[in-house]
Amino acid sequence: MSNAYFSIAFTPGVQAAQTRYGSRKAYARHETQTPPGAAGDPLTRAEKEFIAERDGFYLGTVGETGWPYVQFRGGPPGFLRVLDDHTIGWADFRGNRQYISVGNVAANDHVSLFLMDYPNQLRLKIFGHIQIIDVDDRPELAAKLIVPGYRAKVERAVTVRVQAYDWNCPQHITPRYTEEEFEAALAPIGDRLRELEQENERLRTRLQAIDNRPLA
Repeated sequence: MSNAYFSIAFTPGVQAAQTRYGSRKAYARHETQTPPGAAGDPLTRAEKEFIAERDGFYLGTVGETGWPYVQFRGGPPGFLRVLDDHTIGWADFRGNRQYISVGNVAANDHVSLFLMDYPNQLRLKIFGHIQIIDVDDRPELAAKLIVPGYRAKVERAVTVRVQAYDWNCPQHITPRYTEEEFEAALAPIGDRLRELEQENERLRTRLQAIDNRPLA
């Protein structure tokens, strides 16, 4: 858990709940408050590698009515880019054109991201400030974020200035696999089956040769 995460997530109400349910003392021992306006905690190599491998994440925003909204953003593995120690970004593809997240962040740039690795039962939570840029306004940024060969209409470039993050408990994360991950996991079994089939064919050929030998 990054230092800034305590300052953002552990509000007075959260601390009261922790006290009520018995976890406040344990968290308080490790808690370090980050001053308001601080740059936020830098991503380490572990976070950068994890982010770069994702093929999707959940984005949380809050609308002007006060209601939260969660949207799934997906693409090929690697579409979510680490731009520097404090910034991540992605090319925003055309979807159903409701633009709820886009509208929400125009009034409130605070966002939360959930990044999941279901096979390995890992999840990374990120707090940050989002910025949405039209592709025509920052073509050099869009060029960094576009995924070569991926057929999707890019409408915007999106960056998130990471303020804090936390690796969450793996408990209750059910392992799930993409088609590619499933095929990779089964590849050794497929290789072994092919080896056995080839061995069976060799044995069958040898047995036929024995059966066809002339009697002495």
